[in-house]
Amino acid sequence: MFTSSERSSIRSQLVELARADPAVAGAALVGSAARDEEDDWSDIDLMLQLAPGADEPAVVDAWSAAVSRIGGGTADLLDVDADGVRYRVFFLRSSLQVDLSFWPHERFRGTGEPFRLLFGAPAEPSTSRPVDTGRVIGTGWLYAIHARSAVARGRVWQAAGMLEELRGALVTLKCERLGLSSWHGKGVDLLPASDLDELHRSHPAHITVAALDTCRRYLTTSFLDEVGRHDAERAGRLAVPFRELVRRVVGD
Repeated sequence: MFTSSERSSIRSQLVELARADPAVAGAALVGSAARDEEDDWSDIDLMLQLAPGADEPAVVDAWSAAVSRIGGGTADLLDVDADGVRYRVFFLRSSLQVDLSFWPHERFRGTGEPFRLLFGAPAEPSTSRPVDTGRVIGTGWLYAIHARSAVARGRVWQAAGMLEELRGALVTLKCERLGLSSWHGKGVDLLPASDLDELHRSHPAHITVAALDTCRRYLTTSFLDEVGRHDAERAGRLAVPFRELVRRVVGD
């Protein structure tokens, strides 16, 4: 397990490398370090602005080797593309996560999340995309339908998976209503006690058909109630089929 001091040392060395790399024109910290909220479990999040004309694949390869060398070895990595920006996520042998994002020169900017510029000239910050609550509602009732059929067929692990998805949709709606981040569950623990109690009660006591059916009925009702707080008209239209969804499909 890495220590906080080891993480700080690795980050400092990466920032020093960025300042010395002619292929890097700017850098910024994001995540918990940018919020001054690091704890023992925080990772490293570093944005890199590519210099004009930089060969992005070559820069990524060079930095991948550097992260492994500085961090004591990479166990695995994952690339995520978000709107043309490559995020390379490193899983170090110490279990530390290092996120490097490689930004085309003209697109380097804050994106609505905490952003601490280290050097460089970012463009005007953009705002994060709002959550499409209408789509969340639609996917929620879809999961509720499939949870019902899975329970009725006795497919307990499929049912458990569908209920997790439905609970995720419920969490997203709750967080959006209260202005909390639902991304990766970051704001869930900040929900009011009544909402947290509702989520606690929405978990099955056991992975059995009977327990899953009880959980399904409670969670489906909770979801419709939350939909009503966002869109009363839509909740009214959903009320009729939801009366069918919340019927018990197995015996006690």
